[in-house]
Amino acid sequence: MALPYALIAEAISWRHEFHAYPELGFQEHHTSRRIAELLETFGFEVHCGLAGTGVVGTLRNGPGATIGLRADMDALPIQERLQQPYSSTLAGHMHACGHDGHMAMLLGAARHLSQTRHFSGTLHLVFQPAEENLAGARKMIEDGLFRLFPMDAIFGMHNWPGLPQGHVALNNGAMMASLDTFEVTLTGKGCHAAMPDEGADPLVAAAELILALQTIPARRLSPLDSAVISVTQLSAGEAINVIPERAVLKGTVRCLHANVRDRVETLIGEFVTHLPRSFGVRGEMHYQRGYPVTLNHADWAEKVRCVAERVVGKDHVHWGTNPSMASEDFAFMLHACPGAYFWLGADKAAPSPPLHSACFDFNDDSIETGIALWVELAEQLLPHRLVDQATPFPS
Repeated sequence: MALPYALIAEAISWRHEFHAYPELGFQEHHTSRRIAELLETFGFEVHCGLAGTGVVGTLRNGPGATIGLRADMDALPIQERLQQPYSSTLAGHMHACGHDGHMAMLLGAARHLSQTRHFSGTLHLVFQPAEENLAGARKMIEDGLFRLFPMDAIFGMHNWPGLPQGHVALNNGAMMASLDTFEVTLTGKGCHAAMPDEGADPLVAAAELILALQTIPARRLSPLDSAVISVTQLSAGEAINVIPERAVLKGTVRCLHANVRDRVETLIGEFVTHLPRSFGVRGEMHYQRGYPVTLNHADWAEKVRCVAERVVGKDHVHWGTNPSMASEDFAFMLHACPGAYFWLGADKAAPSPPLHSACFDFNDDSIETGIALWVELAEQLLPHRLVDQATPFPS
């Protein structure tokens, strides 16, 4: 698909604009206003305010099905280390996950589709706030996303370091893991550090518990099950010569299957209850369910595969790719509506810095491919009544 050079250049300029003014989750006020302004100039119906800063642009073009295309908008609380003309102007904020590129690609597709209209049906473009840890997708759904904008299917695309530029990866099942968090409070008896026998040390119990939790994936689950348990915070004590009364552990759990997720929660609870007792310490746990598994619907994933092969070629489509143990709140949308989620390669000749790195920068050379994928997906899933349909998609 040949896209106008002017469109690609404009999309890159939008990307740089968003990158220079990054906003954190539920604070994307400038970003959402700019998106709404652009969509209105393209001729879209624009609805603002879902989840506070969310934007939905609708383009109707005759009878047919209805699909949604989603881009996330929020930045991360990271101090950028890049020195670019478009580097972040806000200290401690940066687009370190490529959401600036996601918005630019979807806006580029919006402009092109509004001009060409080689489709029949309805497009809803969903610009979602607060993907990073704050579950903006869930909030949009709670605010009526699929009630106000019914869709036959919805699709999400994310740039992906480790995958070459111009390549696409997806599968017909789990793409990203679930995300749960836990907080464990260990309560013992404080005492002088020189007289540990007079107390009950919660730090020793914490150390043993941290190590013991790692045996859950290694020894309590099947080797065929995937789970990651990470203790990421440990806080205790105020004085160097005092054994504290209390220690607090915090961490995350990632799983790819619901039954494994349930099993891991149960096992962590058992460890927290029983292991500290041998040290005279009481353990209590608060476990919080977060993002579900990002689970593609097989038939819609197959349609994305066909579209990707038309755009980038069969040799550049990685079908059946292994899922990531990172998490993505597009999972909430796929639990509420059929659809699929896929990755777009980010690596040039040299590997891209990882997502969430202070040195990450979205690859502008991938913008054309991203726009082409969105346009082709819309045109193939909403075929124009006058367009030759000699190569139908699998049902």
